[in-house]
Amino acid sequence: MSETTTAATAEVAAPHRYTAGLAAEIEARWQDFWDADGTYEAPNPSGDLAGDPELVAKPKKFIMDMFPYPSGAGLHVGHPLGYIATDVFARFQRMTGHNVLHTLGFDAFGLPAEQYAVQTGTHPRVSTEANIENMKAQLRGLGLGHDKRRSFATIDPDYYKWTQWIFLQIFNSWYDEEAAKARPIGELVAQFESGDRAVQGADGTTRAWNELTASERADVLSEYRLAYASDAPVNWCPGLGTVLANEEVTADGRSERGNFPVFKAKLRQWNMRITAYADRLLDDLDALDWPEAIKLQQRNWIGRSEGARVDFPIDGEAITVFTTRQDTLFGATYMVLAPEHPLVEKFTPDAWPEGTHEVWTGGHATPAEAVAAYRTQAASKSDVERQAEAKDKTGVFTGTFATNPVNGEQVPVFIADYVLMGYGTGAIMAVPAHDTRDFAFARAFELPMRCVVEPSDDRGTDASTWDDAFASYDAKIVNSAGEEISLDGLGVVDAKARMTEWLERKGIGEGTVNFRLRDWLFSRQRYWGEPFPIVYDEDGIAHSLPESMLPLELPEVEDYSPRTFDPDDANTSPETPLSRNEDWVNVTLDLGDGPKKYRRETNTMPNWAGSCWYELRYLDPHNDQKLVDPAIEQYWMGPREGRPHGGVDLYVGGAEHAVLHLLYARFWSKVLFDLGHVSSAEPFHKLFNQGMIQAFVYRDSRGIAVSAAEVEERDGAYYHQGEKVSRLLGKMGKSLKNAVTPDEICAEYGADTLRLYEMAMGPLDVSRPWDTRAVVGQFRLLQRLWRNVVDEATGEVTVVDAEPDEETLRALHKAIDGVRQDLEGMRFNTAIAKVTELNNHLTKAGGPVARSVAEPLVLLIAPLAPHIAEELWRRLGRTDSVVHHDFPVADPAYVVDETVTCVVQVKGKVKARLEVSPAISDEELEKVALADEKVVAALGGAGIRKVIVRAPKLVNIVTA
Repeated sequence: MSETTTAATAEVAAPHRYTAGLAAEIEARWQDFWDADGTYEAPNPSGDLAGDPELVAKPKKFIMDMFPYPSGAGLHVGHPLGYIATDVFARFQRMTGHNVLHTLGFDAFGLPAEQYAVQTGTHPRVSTEANIENMKAQLRGLGLGHDKRRSFATIDPDYYKWTQWIFLQIFNSWYDEEAAKARPIGELVAQFESGDRAVQGADGTTRAWNELTASERADVLSEYRLAYASDAPVNWCPGLGTVLANEEVTADGRSERGNFPVFKAKLRQWNMRITAYADRLLDDLDALDWPEAIKLQQRNWIGRSEGARVDFPIDGEAITVFTTRQDTLFGATYMVLAPEHPLVEKFTPDAWPEGTHEVWTGGHATPAEAVAAYRTQAASKSDVERQAEAKDKTGVFTGTFATNPVNGEQVPVFIADYVLMGYGTGAIMAVPAHDTRDFAFARAFELPMRCVVEPSDDRGTDASTWDDAFASYDAKIVNSAGEEISLDGLGVVDAKARMTEWLERKGIGEGTVNFRLRDWLFSRQRYWGEPFPIVYDEDGIAHSLPESMLPLELPEVEDYSPRTFDPDDANTSPETPLSRNEDWVNVTLDLGDGPKKYRRETNTMPNWAGSCWYELRYLDPHNDQKLVDPAIEQYWMGPREGRPHGGVDLYVGGAEHAVLHLLYARFWSKVLFDLGHVSSAEPFHKLFNQGMIQAFVYRDSRGIAVSAAEVEERDGAYYHQGEKVSRLLGKMGKSLKNAVTPDEICAEYGADTLRLYEMAMGPLDVSRPWDTRAVVGQFRLLQRLWRNVVDEATGEVTVVDAEPDEETLRALHKAIDGVRQDLEGMRFNTAIAKVTELNNHLTKAGGPVARSVAEPLVLLIAPLAPHIAEELWRRLGRTDSVVHHDFPVADPAYVVDETVTCVVQVKGKVKARLEVSPAISDEELEKVALADEKVVAALGGAGIRKVIVRAPKLVNIVTA
């Protein structure tokens, strides 16, 4: 008999059996009900919190998922893992008396929609909104309990109006180092106008504010603004016609999309002065409930290091370096500038100095030729590639010497790509004896090496004989005595302190703190992003648009693609899609001083912008007067005991966003906090990183992925259309041809089964392989649950009002206690195991289930499988929804075992097992054990030297 015939026969015999068809009908009906009823709508406080005593008295929970991007490919079963987890947790919190805010929006600006528009001519909004609707339908089918009134997309003008508004708050702010906070730029202008703060000219002289031209004032303020435009080194990709973020460039210096060469170029770009907040971004990590691994990544990215800035004089000026090892200054035998350093051209003479080593020149006739050629070479490499520990070091002599300030020695100045403009000052003092990269460079260019830190091994102090550098923070300083300062004999710490004091006293350096963190490049040469609310006057001065002109909406353009160029031509610059709409770009506006002609900014914001503040919009999504109502923000995100910086109660998402998104969002929160717009200085108090659902990838002999659904397993090998293929566990995705959609699983088993399977696969923070064949196990759990309440033949409820036996009561209350703890701790897999154990106990017991057991069982599974729980709850005669019903509470009397087994050992061997009370004392247990017949027989009259008791589980008797 076929499977189809068997299933049909079973359906006739049990017409009310829980099947995929019945699951689909139940799930659709309850999803409709929840929407119509507004079941998941979370109330906001109205006005002053004091006016809502009932709401304030009720504990709140703000639970968030990381912003999803609405892909045209739709969801596969790996995507909803985190969404289901937060939904289960949110449902549990509602059932334990919390006012829960849980919703989901869409991070909808970005490159995929723009690429699709370029290929098809379809407006990005059209394809994006279609993708959003598809994703909403898929998520709704999972029964996710989102407050849909609060949902939005970043492409909604009502949303990005406030993204633009926040940008203007940042643009019109500066960071006051003394107050350690952001302040309005107008307060800085007032200081300049009053003379309380001096205006330093480029030549070091002081000028009066009223003596400056409008352009000069704009330039001065640009040095302070938290959002500013500057000529910044960027990753320029002529083949794509756009600037790329570092994460969009491969390790070999090519574009991730298209595999085009990427060059370093200087272009006028918008930046965010996130570096002003480096210390606070570091310090405030300590109060956040985040995984330590994520905190460590952020600390490393910010990269705080203490050291000194040192000036190396050169031709009446100086090259400033930052070093963490100022104690090794006597060992500096050459200097290296980043190829992009602004002083390179200034310090490049017309001819090589007499006696220049041939290896230093790179075979070029003049320093200018050598420097130009090397800069072109370096521009084709990514930062990752430049920092790699390559065996061969490259560089070229600039033709100039600087003076080592501690001993007066002339040291040659090179440019080399292993020094980056983005770290420190873009210049280093090279101490080759004690730095591996400097050592390799010195060997390649025949430069001297001086040992100034005494080696702890037997290599001696002649560095020219070494095979590699010697680096140590626990050693003695040697060969470091000059006319004015000597460090010989000091340890590293004391030597650093003495050198710093000397540098400061001489006025040629100072102790300082440096950060690896760079200012955030905030421009993209693309169409599908938020327009900047900035216009330029005829003098090129940037002006912010007034709030009344927001949102500044994206205009229509005929061509969505940026202009592309010869991929190998680095001497090109971007032409953005927005710049082609002249009617939009060139406008006449009245910004308060009469109508004038302006030119709009034609770059757009990066896709990070919309996700920097979306947690605030969830709070008050329809407010068109304020970013967020202060009382509402304080209620949901304000500081509380144990969370001094406030923030979302639980934020769940992938660890791949550990640095950039989280760092940027933290920066925006701190600016808004400083300016008084929010009470929370941090966006996310608790962070949880879910694992990944993986799937097997099958590849043919060419290495091309083949459809996993078409692969057959035979004798431990795998075949696709008769050809043997390889199998490797990896990501799930459309391109890998191994994606399984939630729609498929829901159609075959129902959404509740999918929810249970994904939560039961293992701990939430661990990656796990998908196995469609294993899904049926959770389907059978639901079928057994259904049978414990409903008669499959008649559809009648079978529960009875009789009292359950004590064994069942103990099973019930142990399950309640365990599931409650597991759901609170987000251990969903073990919670499901405990529900399964209780359900199996009832199945094995046979006979009708007591109502006093069936109802708690339904409530236990409600957060995990809400549709079947809601259905059974109503069939049990309850008129309220399980969503807001109280979660069961265990009776402690039934949680503790009635008896436990105590092992009794004599001479190290088990001689008896006793059933005793869990509360038995050591003294009582000893008496019971010594009186037991088997123990007495085992002792055989032997004397007892010692009795070791570990009540209630162990007695160990040692004989004389």
